[in-house]
Amino acid sequence: MSTYRDLTAPIGSRRAPVLRTVGTRERRSHLTAPRVPTVGIDIGGTKVMAGVVDADGNILEKLRTETPDKSKSPKVVEDTIVELVLDLSDRHDVHAVGIGAAGWVDADRNRVLFAPHLSWRNEPLRDRLASRLSVPVLVDNDANTAAWAEWRFGAGRGEDHLVMITLGTGIGGAILEDGQVKRGKFGVAGEFGHMQVVPGGHRCPCGNRGCWEQYSSGNALVREARELAAADSPVAYGIIEHVKGNIGDITGPMITELAREGDAMCVELLQDIGQWLGVGIANLAAALDPSCFVIGGGVSAADDLLIGPARDAFKRHLTGRGYRPEARITRAQLGPEAGMVGAADLARLVARRFRRAKRRRVERYERYERYTQARRDRDTV
Repeated sequence: MSTYRDLTAPIGSRRAPVLRTVGTRERRSHLTAPRVPTVGIDIGGTKVMAGVVDADGNILEKLRTETPDKSKSPKVVEDTIVELVLDLSDRHDVHAVGIGAAGWVDADRNRVLFAPHLSWRNEPLRDRLASRLSVPVLVDNDANTAAWAEWRFGAGRGEDHLVMITLGTGIGGAILEDGQVKRGKFGVAGEFGHMQVVPGGHRCPCGNRGCWEQYSSGNALVREARELAAADSPVAYGIIEHVKGNIGDITGPMITELAREGDAMCVELLQDIGQWLGVGIANLAAALDPSCFVIGGGVSAADDLLIGPARDAFKRHLTGRGYRPEARITRAQLGPEAGMVGAADLARLVARRFRRAKRRRVERYERYERYTQARRDRDTV
């Protein structure tokens, strides 16, 4: 599939208008949403993933392309999304499109206020895409869409109070209570990675120091490994040999792989990351008191090498430990497709409203046709 094609034709001019408002409550509405295929889009710093998803969370088809460079205009990213949706629409009857964006999305789920890996700044993404596509569009933060997917189809099924933590380059998160994503007054709730856990600690790209993601994330894992390797530490000889002295080639997946093979330093680094993860989870438990923490993102692939130490640290740091129920900590089940599946499922909520509006338009048109036909019949008598 080519990444781009001619998108200059006035697509929106020959397509039906779309519904641009989304109900503020999802609770119970997913139970009555139409069981129709929808498209989910997951936009990250390196890839754009698109898939057609059915009402049971099954992926019918998936496409993937590289994320346009940050220096390029927002329209280039929009062109990429439209290209993927049109490609999938050639083979599937798509009823709505959901976007999971790695950035801050406003409370109306229209504008991307800020995306660190893209050129979006207060970008009205939903309205721009809706004007170019023939179906309703929903936009949300990618951690929110991943949490929704895990609650609906994955590790969080049956939970009334769930917190998801996504460990990747940084840390993202989402809160879900009673079947409703908690987005906050301004839409940017869940930025757990920027809680300060070490005053005056490592500098974070957000501008502050000591943020949680500087101690428990993919970046933190790689930074610690590279620092040990650069210092020519004896404990790092295994990984230095593995990269043939090219320290810049050390990556998170490599560290996880070596840890599984028994490399002592890599095991220790994952334990350190896991312990910091447990400390942060204990803080979140004190504030939110959920029944379940779901750990997703690329770093969660380390599984018990990471989550085991996190559970231990959580138990040690939980306020009121020994006198309160402990939340369950589990790894996400849906993997890297969670954000895409969740975006598609959330889009099904607006598909229902769109289908109702479309049905009413059709009924009005049919009544008008019957009326005009009756007039013509009378005139010919």
